[in-house]
Amino acid sequence: MTTQHRSAPRADLLDLFKKAVAAVSAADCVPAHLPAPPPGRTVVIGAGKGAAAMAQAVDAHWRGDLSGLVVTRYGHGAPTRRIEVVEAAHPVPDAAGAAAAQRIMALAGSLEQDDLLLCLISGGGSSLLAAPAQGLAFGDKQAINRALLRSGASISEMNCVRKHLSAIKGGRLAAACRGRVHTLLISDIPGDDPSHVASGPTIPDATTCEDALRIIARYGIEVPDAVRSRLVSGELETPKPGDPRFAGHRHEVVATAMTALEAAADRARALGIEPQILSDHIEGEARDVATAHADIVREMHGQVKASGKPRVLLSGGETTVTVRGKGRGGRNAEFLLALAVALEGMPDVHAIACDTDGIDGSEDNAGAVIGPDTLARAAASGIDAQAMLADNNGYGFFSALGDLVVTGPTLTNVNDFRAVLVL
Repeated sequence: MTTQHRSAPRADLLDLFKKAVAAVSAADCVPAHLPAPPPGRTVVIGAGKGAAAMAQAVDAHWRGDLSGLVVTRYGHGAPTRRIEVVEAAHPVPDAAGAAAAQRIMALAGSLEQDDLLLCLISGGGSSLLAAPAQGLAFGDKQAINRALLRSGASISEMNCVRKHLSAIKGGRLAAACRGRVHTLLISDIPGDDPSHVASGPTIPDATTCEDALRIIARYGIEVPDAVRSRLVSGELETPKPGDPRFAGHRHEVVATAMTALEAAADRARALGIEPQILSDHIEGEARDVATAHADIVREMHGQVKASGKPRVLLSGGETTVTVRGKGRGGRNAEFLLALAVALEGMPDVHAIACDTDGIDGSEDNAGAVIGPDTLARAAASGIDAQAMLADNNGYGFFSALGDLVVTGPTLTNVNDFRAVLVL
């Protein structure tokens, strides 16, 4: 065991996170996957937290005529010469996102057979491409989105509902285009199913109206009666795999959670730490995932003490939080607070959990860090960790301790990054 790891475990964890994010940057991942220029026009469209950085990479490497429009979250823009970047609200859509979605649909519909629609899709696009299905008011769409976010539904479940209540998601964008469609995706979806990234605006959808109705019922999501009846009748069904309108279309996933985890594992080895990648597609309640991690860490703790070699447990995916309290949360802060409670100050264990987009939920931090002294420092400050967890107030807990990780927008998004270091 090196002195470095005894004295600077937090710095090591931040270093691992930094390397993970760098490995999934658009500048590194997009250029090698650009298609050949078409005989006609090339129009770029895109949506997501990484859309502006992806557009910037295309703009820098594309040889030939180019124009287009991408929409990203407020604060996640990047300068481009030939592609317009619009910013809109996330995770609840706003009028700017609705206007951008209309313009993007119009661009797709304007192309002819010899043209190319180059689509740049990343996580967050579900909220940013806000085009309600016919008969669904924009205010109702916002309310449904808020309810889904608080429900504890998985990202795939939320996106199934979003697809069926949209005029652009679930393959509808590509189905409206007469030109060739080539989609590049940075995946924030556990399992990396491209049809779920940003609710798959260019990918045919295998889920059904019946699936959406089951999810709505499971989580008690209120939808207008007129919309429910159109789901029941199948009027809001999405284009399906095998639909001839998708013939000749291509899509490539250019960056994933595993890309990030493998980069962190490489960095850990360079630091003399043995990495173990648990999974890149963990889902479930954040506090339940924390309990499962704590069980693994207890076993790992004994192994490290026997071998004398530090180890780090790495995992990715997207947890959920069923909001019951009134605190300021974020799923990574919730995971870490639950992990700290479960570990009860276990010596020589440090952890980081951050969202790779730099924003944990809707807060201004990427995540947080914990150490063996976290609970003791909280208690000395009069902070009750259990009460804060019950109130879904992970952000407040770590803010009070000065243990938030604040990076600002990273302009990419492969979802959660977790590293538990055992010294």
